[in-house]
Amino acid sequence: MRLLCIPSIVLFGIVAYAVLFFTYQLTIIAILIIFAVIFIGSFHLLRDTIVSLAHRHFGLDYIALLAIIVGVASGEYLVAAVIALMLSSGDALEKYAVARAKNSLTALTNRIPSDVFLWRNNTKDKKVSIASVVAGEENFVHKGEVIPLDGILLTSSAITDESSLTGEPYVMEKMQGDPLRSGTVNVGQSIAMRVTKPESDSTYRKIIDMVQRAQNEQSPLVRVADRYSIFFTLVTLAIAGTVFFFTYDWNLVLAVLVIATPCPLILATPIALIGGMNACAKKNIIVKQLSSIEVLSRAQAMVFDKTGTITLGKPRVATLTLHDQKSTEQHIYMIAAAIERHSLHPLAKAIVEAAKEHHAPQVPATDVEERIGVGVSAVVNGKRYTLAKDRSAKGLAIQLRDDTHDLATFFFEDEIKKDSKQILQTLKARGLRLFIFTGDKGEAAERVVSTLDQTMTVKANCTPEDKVTGVRALKEQGIVTAMVGDGLNDAPALASADVGMVFSNEEHTAASEAADVVFLGGDLSLVLSSLVIAKRTMQIALQSIWFGIGMSIVGMLVAAFGFLPPLAGALAQELIDVLVIVNALRASRS
Repeated sequence: MRLLCIPSIVLFGIVAYAVLFFTYQLTIIAILIIFAVIFIGSFHLLRDTIVSLAHRHFGLDYIALLAIIVGVASGEYLVAAVIALMLSSGDALEKYAVARAKNSLTALTNRIPSDVFLWRNNTKDKKVSIASVVAGEENFVHKGEVIPLDGILLTSSAITDESSLTGEPYVMEKMQGDPLRSGTVNVGQSIAMRVTKPESDSTYRKIIDMVQRAQNEQSPLVRVADRYSIFFTLVTLAIAGTVFFFTYDWNLVLAVLVIATPCPLILATPIALIGGMNACAKKNIIVKQLSSIEVLSRAQAMVFDKTGTITLGKPRVATLTLHDQKSTEQHIYMIAAAIERHSLHPLAKAIVEAAKEHHAPQVPATDVEERIGVGVSAVVNGKRYTLAKDRSAKGLAIQLRDDTHDLATFFFEDEIKKDSKQILQTLKARGLRLFIFTGDKGEAAERVVSTLDQTMTVKANCTPEDKVTGVRALKEQGIVTAMVGDGLNDAPALASADVGMVFSNEEHTAASEAADVVFLGGDLSLVLSSLVIAKRTMQIALQSIWFGIGMSIVGMLVAAFGFLPPLAGALAQELIDVLVIVNALRASRS
């Protein structure tokens, strides 16, 4: 309702301007229009002022309210109307942005289907609401669908993508009786499952609830200008009070108060923040709320998810260990690539890619057999070979063997982005404390850190709840914390952080909804760019604020000695506003 009245108020203001400038007199209609603007625009300001005074909070709005009252009392109705319009519109837009951010859970909730198919008598049965499904019922999940509820696998085998919960780029092989978690994706054939928890108590619902709670717990932004409002208010009242004490001349007091209107402080920060938002957009960085730039400029710690953030989010062959002295690396890659050439498994793709890099010749494989939990085998050049997980190895490894003995073992790791080391070093040099919260195993996380040569704090085997706990622990120490992630498992921590930053991914739009800053692309340098732009933007905003305060104080002193009458003071104030705006607009340069 409040937003809807803003265009009308602006229209009233335009009409009032026209009446004043074209008739040069205050007609009854003009006065009524201006008073309507002042009343509608300042009503919420007056109410909020009373509430904040009751809580002993002092802000810039008090100066504006004083300026409105003095403007009305002294006949400067147009000035009072403009101030009321500015404050009402800005406050309404800020509250709208906050409300929209708190309700931006649609991508999370829409990811899970609202209806599911029951599984009865070994066939797919009727569709029912997911909320009506109870523990013990059996459900059917098609290939490519999100698993809607927690349960137990009834089918003999399944392949699931759990990256949305763990952040790790590997698919999981499931056997009959293995647990299934809601929010993961069935990437294999259609499966049947027995539900163990209702929708209200499922893994995925808990993630949604955590995001909701985190957004509701976000502290309200303290506007930058408010930090200087007490100083500016005291200086203004001191000068105006001194003038009245020695002269009892209301005309001089009015001249002081006219030039003391807080327009420079009101204008400087939002214009600079909008400029910073535009500068970010030029570099493919989407800032969803202006306040995020101000918070990011004060960041003291930065928490990174590992997979897809510091790393590319896809496995690669790190090393190949030969067990058969008669074989060569090229020969091993030739056999393995032939077996895995048509597989969609991420590890299979990594082997095929590594074979290309080693220029292994391409040969066909026949009689390919894949058994969940056992491995994949095929006949290559007339001999049968098998690729299977090496469960005795540290880390992720696949072993190639023939009918008699082991031939080689492939070891995998997530590939680090090429600029990660340099970017992290730069962030550390800027004084930020760096952390890695990852769902991966400790050894894998430590290997990444050692490769980056960084003294970073690592927290491995993290669930979404663990990441939230870690972020909150930093915030409880008074540390302004930014969280950088890329997947659904990061969403609660992104929402809990002072500012959440996410690499955009079509499959993980829910994380984008929970974040404040979205990077279009996977370049880690965007994190540094956003921080640089945020700090530069706030420097420009502070320059504009102090310039406005300084020029206003000079103007008040000149007016106090009678050298600047009220009308000239109003014009001088407009000139100060223009200079403040021009300086603040520099923030839009990327």
